[in-house]
Amino acid sequence: MTSSSQSLSSGLPLGPLLRVLAGGTMISFAGVFVKLVDVGASTSVFYRVFFGGMALLLIALGRGERFRVKRGIWGMVLVAGLFFVLDLEAWHRSILYIGPGLATILGNFQVFILAFMGAVVYRERLSLRLIMALPLAMGGLWLLLGMDARSLPEGTIPGVLLGLLTAVFYACYILTLRRSQGVEGRLPLIMNMALISLATALFSGVSSQFHDVSFAIPTMADAGYLVAYGLLCQGLGWVLLSSALPKLPAAVAGLLMLIQPTLSFIWDILLFDRPTGPLGLLGACMAIFAIWVGISGQQAVQRHAARHVLQR
Repeated sequence: MTSSSQSLSSGLPLGPLLRVLAGGTMISFAGVFVKLVDVGASTSVFYRVFFGGMALLLIALGRGERFRVKRGIWGMVLVAGLFFVLDLEAWHRSILYIGPGLATILGNFQVFILAFMGAVVYRERLSLRLIMALPLAMGGLWLLLGMDARSLPEGTIPGVLLGLLTAVFYACYILTLRRSQGVEGRLPLIMNMALISLATALFSGVSSQFHDVSFAIPTMADAGYLVAYGLLCQGLGWVLLSSALPKLPAAVAGLLMLIQPTLSFIWDILLFDRPTGPLGLLGACMAIFAIWVGISGQQAVQRHAARHVLQR
């Protein structure tokens, strides 16, 4: 097969498709690393963004990307880092309560929060599909948790609340990240993410000093997990996704992004023996399908809005 014809029969470019699949698979192991490593939530947050940020910085410098920008850009980097550390702190604690699978699915509810934030802040129109997907997602969550709240394991309710809080902070982070990449004189993409990651590590390190958090790594195995967590999930996985997603149709990209919560849930069952019966599996499928419906619905609205602007 020649380079000009290296695509799937559907016409999708094979290279970007494989990079998204590889990147999503790498990032799906994030919750697994958090569960495996024998350190506190704040410690794993710090090492994720520190190791990942340093790897991204080396990649950006190797590509010749600049980091001298206007002062206002630095402000957005710091704000994004603040929201990102809040997101990760909530998510890591959610994982410790309810496991990586459910915590990751809840974090991906950010699509609903992001859409409603866009409607309030930027007057963006909400798609009918997204509005219809929200009760589907809530129904899936209800089945996933179990229909009798009195029989829930201890820690489930705070874990779910932290997972939903993760979605809120992640939506705020995404809005800030979009803003940082939509202004004149912006940082190159990988350098931008590298500096946001290191800003997140700074916030995490400073915050930890007020809560008597130890940065000691107990064993070599824990060190290996933390390095892999940072390099694969914060570094290489993100580079693969960010380089490939813009080259795919929006609907396909949104569908492929579901590989992360789907695989995270599978790893939770296979590696940590998460008890999940038929109704729980149905609930997980409903929630993940609702996330895709919400993503595709908002993408359709944005494409329609873009065409309307061009026609004017």
